[in-house]
Amino acid sequence: MKEYTIVVNGKPEGPYSIDELKGLKIRPETFIRKPGMDDYKEAHELVELREMLGFKFQQTAPQYFASFDQRLMASAIDYFFLLVGYVIIVLFIYIFIDQKMFRIGTAVIFLLLVPVAKFIYSSIAEASIKQATIGKRLMDIKVGDLFGNRLDIGTSILRNFAKILSTLPLFIGYLYCFMNKKQQCLHDVMANTLVVKQRLL
Repeated sequence: MKEYTIVVNGKPEGPYSIDELKGLKIRPETFIRKPGMDDYKEAHELVELREMLGFKFQQTAPQYFASFDQRLMASAIDYFFLLVGYVIIVLFIYIFIDQKMFRIGTAVIFLLLVPVAKFIYSSIAEASIKQATIGKRLMDIKVGDLFGNRLDIGTSILRNFAKILSTLPLFIGYLYCFMNKKQQCLHDVMANTLVVKQRLL
């Protein structure tokens, strides 16, 4: 069954059967994909190829990092959904509460809670199996450690809390990514994390 697509000189070739792969010059770092995989993986990451070709699993660092504009758009999408939720809550308040000052006060309090909700949501979502919030998933990027692995909840909380420092002064911690080869913002450096692209091609 021909199901393996390989990347040669930056271009996908195939599909090939597993027997056909034996005749090709497959290296441990050759990118390979088969049905059911979300992204290309290096050959040594696939158990059946390690067994057939005698490769050893090698922990490798990601090579493709999310750009500033991708990260900004992902954050904007997350805030959009949170603000939609806020508007729905405010509408319910205006429907069921008659006192004008209480309406205004409650609406202001909930508005101030939006960044808190974003902090809690991001901390949980980025430590989940998807490693991403809705915004990041739509932008095809995810958060991981320096090898792209899933974060534990403590590291995710630290990273999102450190975003406070990235905003002061004048968002300079975010602009730091333009001076970093791995496009890490200050909070990524502090938490030893990376934001990487989900897909090679």
